[in-house]
Order: sequence, then structure tokens, then C-alpha cells
Amino acid sequence: MPALVSVVVPVHDGAAHVAQTLTAVLAQTHADVELIVVDDGSSDDTLAEVKRAAPTARVLRRDRAGGVSVARNEGLAAAGGRFVCFLDQDDIWHPSHLARQVAAFARAPELGAVVVPYQHWYPDTHGEPAPGRLWPEQADDGFAPDFTGWVYHQFLIDCWALTSATMLRREALDDVGAFDPNRPYGEDWELWLRLSRRWRFGRLGGPPVLYRQHPSQGSRRARDVDHRTELLTSNAHEHGLASRDGRAVPARLFRQNLARYRKEFGLHHLLHGDAVIGRGALWQAWRNDPLRLRVLAMAVAASAGWRPQPVTALQPPTTT
Repeated sequence: MPALVSVVVPVHDGAAHVAQTLTAVLAQTHADVELIVVDDGSSDDTLAEVKRAAPTARVLRRDRAGGVSVARNEGLAAAGGRFVCFLDQDDIWHPSHLARQVAAFARAPELGAVVVPYQHWYPDTHGEPAPGRLWPEQADDGFAPDFTGWVYHQFLIDCWALTSATMLRREALDDVGAFDPNRPYGEDWELWLRLSRRWRFGRLGGPPVLYRQHPSQGSRRARDVDHRTELLTSNAHEHGLASRDGRAVPARLFRQNLARYRKEFGLHHLLHGDAVIGRGALWQAWRNDPLRLRVLAMAVAASAGWRPQPVTALQPPTTT
């Protein structure tokens, strides 16, 4: 008989962290789990680390890397659970993580996905702080009302559901399809937007998933296309700004949010990529939100050759 929950862990050259991640899966208080590791063409000691940490895991091996979406989809095709989780190779779960999500589905069987919060896990001079120092003493198993039910409109503001923090009903995935392997960035966000138009979400409180931060993360690379704003504008154009229950993101807030993302894209390109793309993104950001005069000043300064100052160390972001 298949396990109730399938956990799919895609790995590419993850020898440094994957053992700790798999150990957290095996430490779950909910034991009815099948663990599937998809080795996406690793060239380091990933396989040895997987076998050492989780000798009973089912390992699928790809000779050539196909990307995280391909690896996740292969794991999904092999999964037999009624519920599916996709855990990234370096993130960490609290021991009660799966049990809390399974219980939430039992309380609300209409849900297609149950999400818990996540916390950025930054290293200090001694490495990452021990997980136990970051988790609260008590769990919060109540549903957050603003992020429960029909929440498509909330995903037009932010990708607030981390892949590693989301448990999905297999029926819902079969209904809407899996990850888009042709999308180079934001593949999880695209799936949440697609899923949230047809299925309800539920969001619990903590303990959060620990989302490890390191310089090689794909989200830190400068890309030629601003995939976030492309994804949001295409969804808004095709499906509007409202969820099925009528809750909607205000049009002005949507434009302000596009401006914020375009500003971030532009500054990132000025620092790490193409200055022409960076300047253009800042001007687009100002056109989305003309009252944001600081963005206008940045666009004017960038046209005159200004560049932002680089951050020399990986650290928590500051708000301004």
C-alpha cells in the first residue's frame, strides 16, 4: 500500500547539505512517508551522501542535468502518495512539519495545498545557527484567514509559498499539471498561480521551514528577462486581479508591486549584469508608479552612469 505522503527531493551537486536535509525528513513525527531523491546529473559526492543519510530512500538518477522542474516532475511521476511535498536539497523541516500539514488537510479536505511559513537561514561566522534556536517552542496550527481559501489574488502580490514549505494534494496536481520545465525562473510561482485559480490553499503558522541562503542560489543570478513581472502581468491580463470568491488585489497596489519588482531587477542588473537592461527596468518601474520619486532619481542617475554599491557579504536584507 502506498505511503500517505511522498517527499521528493531534487538534488544537483548537493553533497554539502543534502544529508542534513534528508535527516530532517527521516526525523518527522509523521512516519507514513516515502522518500524519493532525484539526482539530477550530480558530479560531486551527492549519491554517497544520500546513501549514507537515507539508505532506504528511493533514488532516481539522471545522467545529465535537466533542471529542477524536470527533476521534480520525474519524482512526482514515481510518487504514490495521496499528498506530495517537494523539498529542496538544502532546506530543513521542523520534526512536526508533515504531521501538522496532514492534520490540516484532515480538518479542511477541500484544500489543494497547505503551506507553512519559511524563514531565511543566514550563516554567521560559525555557519548557520542550529535549527532549534530558530523555531518557536509551540506550533501555531490555525489557518491565516487572508491566505486561506481562494488566494490567487495574493499570489499576484508575492510568491509567499516556498516550494519546500508546501504540501500538495496529488489530485490537485493531476488536475492542473506539474512544474513547467520550460520556465527558467519562478516555476513554483507559476504553478501556485495556476493551482490557486482552481483549488483553495490553506496557510498555517510556525514553526517555519528553514530556507538556507548562500551565494550560489539561482535567484541571485542576473537574467536577461524580468520573469517575475512577465509572469504577473501575463496572469493579470489573462485572468484578472480577483480570486474566485471575489477577493482582489487593488489595481494600484498591483502596479506599485510591479514597480518594486522592476526596481529590484534594474538595480540587480546595474550591479551584476547589463547596465542597459538595468536602466530600462528602472524607467519602467517609475512609469508603473510615477509617485515613487526615489525610483525616478535612480533612473536619472543610472542614465548618467551611477551604479549601486555592492554588498560584500551574504547577510539579511535591510528595509529602506
